[in-house]
Amino acid sequence: MLLNEKIAILTPKVLLVPYSEHHVPTYHEWMQDEALQKATASDPLTLPQEHAMQRSWRLDADKLTFIACIAPLQKPQHVTPAQHDAPDRMLGDVNLFLCDAADDNDDEEAEDPKAETAVKERSIIGEIEIMIARKELQGSGYGKAVLLAFLAYIMLNIPAIVDEYSKGQLQGNEKTSKGGCRLKYLRVKVDGENAPSIRLFESVGFKKISETVNYFGELELRWDFQGRGVQEIEELRGVEMECLEYGSS
Repeated sequence: MLLNEKIAILTPKVLLVPYSEHHVPTYHEWMQDEALQKATASDPLTLPQEHAMQRSWRLDADKLTFIACIAPLQKPQHVTPAQHDAPDRMLGDVNLFLCDAADDNDDEEAEDPKAETAVKERSIIGEIEIMIARKELQGSGYGKAVLLAFLAYIMLNIPAIVDEYSKGQLQGNEKTSKGGCRLKYLRVKVDGENAPSIRLFESVGFKKISETVNYFGELELRWDFQGRGVQEIEELRGVEMECLEYGSS
Protein backbone atom coordinates (compact mmCIF):
# COMPACT_ATOMS: atom_id res chain seq x y z
CA MET A 1 0.00 0.00 0.00
CA LEU A 2 1.00 3.58 -0.58
CA LEU A 3 -0.97 4.71 2.49
CA ASN A 4 1.95 4.29 4.90
CA GLU A 5 4.73 5.22 2.47
CA LYS A 6 5.81 8.24 4.51
CA ILE A 7 4.49 7.28 7.96
CA ALA A 8 6.33 5.82 10.97
CA ILE A 9 4.59 4.65 14.14
CA LEU A 10 6.40 5.29 17.40
CA THR A 11 5.76 3.86 20.85
CA PRO A 12 8.19 3.79 23.79
CA LYS A 13 9.16 0.20 22.91
CA VAL A 14 8.92 -0.14 19.13
CA LEU A 15 9.15 1.87 15.92
CA LEU A 16 7.24 0.71 12.84
CA VAL A 17 8.45 1.98 9.47
CA PRO A 18 7.31 1.28 5.89
CA TYR A 19 9.12 -1.67 4.30
CA SER A 20 11.69 0.04 2.08
CA GLU A 21 14.50 -0.93 -0.27
CA HIS A 22 17.28 -0.51 2.30
CA HIS A 23 15.58 -3.08 4.55
CA VAL A 24 15.74 -5.84 1.96
CA PRO A 25 19.26 -7.20 2.60
CA THR A 26 18.56 -7.68 6.33
CA TYR A 27 15.11 -9.12 5.64
CA HIS A 28 16.61 -11.50 3.08
CA GLU A 29 19.20 -12.63 5.63
CA TRP A 30 16.46 -13.31 8.19
CA MET A 31 14.49 -15.41 5.75
CA GLN A 32 17.36 -17.82 5.14
CA ASP A 33 16.56 -19.27 8.56
CA GLU A 34 14.61 -22.51 8.13
CA ALA A 35 12.71 -22.03 11.39
CA LEU A 36 11.42 -18.64 10.18
CA GLN A 37 10.55 -20.10 6.80
CA LYS A 38 8.46 -22.77 8.52
CA ALA A 39 6.86 -20.33 10.97
CA THR A 40 5.84 -17.95 8.17
CA ALA A 41 5.08 -20.65 5.55
CA SER A 42 7.58 -18.92 3.24
CA ASP A 43 9.83 -20.21 0.50
CA PRO A 44 13.40 -18.86 0.34
CA LEU A 45 13.93 -16.17 -2.30
CA THR A 46 17.04 -14.83 -3.97
CA LEU A 47 18.07 -11.27 -3.13
CA PRO A 48 16.82 -9.93 -6.51
CA GLN A 49 13.51 -11.71 -5.93
CA GLU A 50 13.29 -10.16 -2.46
CA HIS A 51 13.85 -6.68 -3.94
CA ALA A 52 11.12 -7.33 -6.52
CA MET A 53 8.79 -8.49 -3.74
CA GLN A 54 9.43 -5.32 -1.73
CA ARG A 55 8.61 -3.13 -4.74
CA SER A 56 5.46 -5.13 -5.41
CA TRP A 57 4.26 -4.92 -1.82
CA ARG A 58 4.72 -1.16 -1.81
CA LEU A 59 2.29 -0.85 -4.72
CA ASP A 60 -0.16 -3.67 -3.98
CA ALA A 61 -3.43 -2.25 -2.65
CA ASP A 62 -4.20 -5.40 -0.65
CA LYS A 63 -1.04 -5.42 1.49
CA LEU A 64 -0.06 -3.09 4.35
CA THR A 65 3.45 -3.76 5.64
CA PHE A 66 5.74 -2.31 8.30
CA ILE A 67 9.24 -3.25 9.42
CA ALA A 68 9.42 -3.36 13.22
CA CYS A 69 12.40 -1.76 14.91
CA ILE A 70 13.60 -1.07 18.43
CA ALA A 71 12.41 2.40 19.44
CA PRO A 72 15.06 5.13 19.73
CA LEU A 73 16.03 6.19 23.24
CA GLN A 74 14.95 9.76 22.52
CA LYS A 75 11.88 10.72 20.53
CA PRO A 76 12.93 12.13 17.14
CA GLN A 77 11.13 14.97 15.37
CA HIS A 78 10.99 12.76 12.30
CA VAL A 79 12.25 9.30 11.40
CA THR A 80 15.31 9.19 9.16
CA PRO A 81 15.56 6.17 6.84
CA ALA A 82 18.64 3.95 7.34
CA GLN A 83 19.35 5.71 10.65
CA HIS A 84 16.48 5.06 13.04
CA ASP A 85 15.74 1.82 11.16
CA ALA A 86 19.33 0.68 10.52
CA PRO A 87 19.93 -3.10 10.42
CA ASP A 88 20.92 -3.27 14.08
CA ARG A 89 17.58 -1.62 15.01
CA MET A 90 15.38 -3.92 12.91
CA LEU A 91 13.67 -6.81 14.71
CA GLY A 92 10.87 -8.13 12.47
CA ASP A 93 7.82 -7.19 10.43
CA VAL A 94 4.03 -6.98 10.61
CA ASN A 95 1.58 -7.25 7.72
CA LEU A 96 -2.08 -6.89 6.87
CA PHE A 97 -3.42 -8.82 3.88
CA LEU A 98 -6.87 -7.90 2.59
CA CYS A 99 -9.36 -9.91 0.58
CA ASP A 100 -13.07 -9.85 -0.23
CA ALA A 101 -15.12 -12.05 2.09
CA ALA A 102 -16.99 -13.35 -0.96
CA ASP A 103 -13.73 -14.74 -2.35
CA ASP A 104 -12.56 -16.31 0.91
CA ASN A 105 -13.20 -20.01 1.46
CA ASP A 106 -12.54 -19.74 5.22
CA ASP A 107 -15.31 -17.21 5.88
CA GLU A 108 -18.43 -19.22 6.67
CA GLU A 109 -20.54 -16.07 6.29
CA ALA A 110 -19.12 -15.07 2.92
CA GLU A 111 -21.53 -13.45 0.51
CA ASP A 112 -22.51 -15.32 -2.65
CA PRO A 113 -20.40 -13.74 -5.41
CA LYS A 114 -23.13 -14.63 -7.94
CA ALA A 115 -25.86 -12.84 -6.03
CA GLU A 116 -27.62 -9.97 -7.78
CA THR A 117 -26.90 -7.61 -4.91
CA ALA A 118 -23.59 -6.22 -6.18
CA VAL A 119 -24.64 -2.74 -5.14
CA LYS A 120 -24.73 -3.67 -1.48
CA GLU A 121 -21.85 -3.07 0.91
CA ARG A 122 -18.94 -5.46 0.32
CA SER A 123 -17.22 -7.08 3.26
CA ILE A 124 -13.42 -7.23 3.49
CA ILE A 125 -11.35 -9.53 5.68
CA GLY A 126 -7.94 -8.52 7.02
CA GLU A 127 -5.38 -11.18 7.89
CA ILE A 128 -2.49 -10.22 10.16
CA GLU A 129 0.97 -11.76 10.19
CA ILE A 130 3.68 -10.78 12.64
CA MET A 131 7.27 -11.94 12.89
CA ILE A 132 9.97 -11.19 15.45
CA ALA A 133 12.96 -12.41 13.46
CA ARG A 134 15.75 -11.79 15.96
CA LYS A 135 15.77 -14.80 18.24
CA GLU A 136 17.51 -12.98 21.09
CA LEU A 137 14.57 -10.53 21.23
CA GLN A 138 11.79 -13.11 21.13
CA GLY A 139 9.83 -13.43 24.36
CA SER A 140 10.73 -9.89 25.44
CA GLY A 141 7.38 -8.22 24.81
CA TYR A 142 8.23 -6.87 21.37
CA GLY A 143 5.61 -8.99 19.64
CA LYS A 144 2.78 -7.57 21.75
CA ALA A 145 4.10 -4.01 21.41
CA VAL A 146 4.24 -4.36 17.61
CA LEU A 147 0.79 -5.96 17.42
CA LEU A 148 -0.92 -3.30 19.54
CA ALA A 149 0.70 -0.42 17.66
CA PHE A 150 -0.36 -2.00 14.36
CA LEU A 151 -3.94 -2.57 15.56
CA ALA A 152 -4.19 1.03 16.72
CA TYR A 153 -2.91 2.27 13.34
CA ILE A 154 -5.47 0.11 11.54
CA MET A 155 -8.28 1.41 13.76
CA LEU A 156 -7.32 5.00 13.06
CA ASN A 157 -7.07 4.46 9.31
CA ILE A 158 -9.88 2.06 8.41
CA PRO A 159 -11.51 4.44 5.87
CA ALA A 160 -8.20 5.09 4.07
CA ILE A 161 -7.22 1.40 4.11
CA VAL A 162 -10.58 0.33 2.70
CA ASP A 163 -10.51 3.13 0.11
CA GLU A 164 -7.07 2.18 -1.25
CA TYR A 165 -8.01 -1.50 -1.33
CA SER A 166 -11.33 -0.79 -3.07
CA LYS A 167 -9.73 1.42 -5.73
CA GLY A 168 -7.10 -1.23 -6.36
CA GLN A 169 -9.82 -3.82 -6.97
CA LEU A 170 -11.57 -1.66 -9.55
CA GLN A 171 -9.02 -2.47 -12.21
CA GLY A 172 -10.52 -5.06 -14.51
CA ASN A 173 -13.46 -5.77 -12.21
CA GLU A 174 -16.50 -3.65 -12.99
CA LYS A 175 -18.64 -5.18 -10.24
CA THR A 176 -16.46 -3.80 -7.46
CA SER A 177 -17.24 -0.23 -8.51
CA LYS A 178 -20.75 -0.60 -7.11
CA GLY A 179 -21.57 -0.15 -3.45
CA GLY A 180 -19.33 0.57 -0.49
CA CYS A 181 -16.88 -1.56 1.49
CA ARG A 182 -16.40 -2.36 5.16
CA LEU A 183 -13.67 -4.16 7.05
CA LYS A 184 -15.55 -7.09 8.59
CA TYR A 185 -12.94 -8.52 10.97
CA LEU A 186 -9.25 -9.22 11.42
CA ARG A 187 -7.93 -12.74 11.70
CA VAL A 188 -4.72 -14.66 12.29
CA LYS A 189 -3.86 -18.26 11.48
CA VAL A 190 -1.47 -19.80 13.98
CA ASP A 191 0.10 -23.25 14.16
CA GLY A 192 -1.99 -25.18 16.65
CA GLU A 193 1.14 -26.08 18.63
CA ASN A 194 2.40 -22.49 18.84
CA ALA A 195 1.07 -21.74 22.33
CA PRO A 196 3.01 -18.45 22.81
CA SER A 197 1.53 -16.93 19.62
CA ILE A 198 -1.96 -18.09 20.54
CA ARG A 199 -1.60 -16.48 23.98
CA LEU A 200 -0.28 -13.28 22.38
CA PHE A 201 -3.30 -12.82 20.14
CA GLU A 202 -5.78 -13.86 22.82
CA SER A 203 -4.24 -11.31 25.19
CA VAL A 204 -5.35 -8.44 22.92
CA GLY A 205 -8.84 -9.76 22.23
CA PHE A 206 -8.54 -12.25 19.37
CA LYS A 207 -10.81 -15.27 19.88
CA LYS A 208 -10.56 -18.79 18.46
CA ILE A 209 -13.35 -19.69 16.08
CA SER A 210 -12.76 -23.39 16.84
CA GLU A 211 -10.63 -25.55 19.12
CA THR A 212 -9.93 -27.85 16.16
CA VAL A 213 -7.05 -27.14 13.78
CA ASN A 214 -7.67 -26.93 10.03
CA TYR A 215 -6.15 -29.15 7.34
CA PHE A 216 -2.82 -27.29 7.69
CA GLY A 217 -2.70 -27.71 11.47
CA GLU A 218 -3.64 -24.08 12.12
CA LEU A 219 -6.06 -22.42 14.49
CA GLU A 220 -7.90 -19.32 13.32
CA LEU A 221 -8.48 -16.45 15.74
CA ARG A 222 -10.58 -13.39 14.95
CA TRP A 223 -10.79 -9.83 16.19
CA ASP A 224 -14.17 -8.23 15.48
CA PHE A 225 -14.53 -4.48 15.09
CA GLN A 226 -17.98 -4.20 16.60
CA GLY A 227 -17.86 -2.24 19.82
CA ARG A 228 -14.13 -1.57 19.68
CA GLY A 229 -12.34 1.74 19.46
CA VAL A 230 -8.89 3.27 19.58
CA GLN A 231 -9.37 4.08 23.29
CA GLU A 232 -9.68 0.37 24.04
CA ILE A 233 -6.41 -0.33 22.22
CA GLU A 234 -4.68 2.49 24.08
CA GLU A 235 -5.87 1.08 27.39
CA LEU A 236 -4.55 -2.35 26.49
CA ARG A 237 -1.21 -0.95 25.43
CA GLY A 238 -0.96 1.46 28.35
CA VAL A 239 0.78 4.12 26.25
CA GLU A 240 -0.13 6.35 23.35
CA MET A 241 0.98 5.75 19.79
CA GLU A 242 2.42 8.57 17.70
CA CYS A 243 2.65 8.85 13.94
CA LEU A 244 5.77 10.64 12.67
CA GLU A 245 6.88 11.63 9.20
CA TYR A 246 9.19 9.09 7.60
CA GLY A 247 11.87 10.29 5.25
CA SER A 248 12.31 13.98 6.22
CA SER A 249 15.77 15.43 6.11
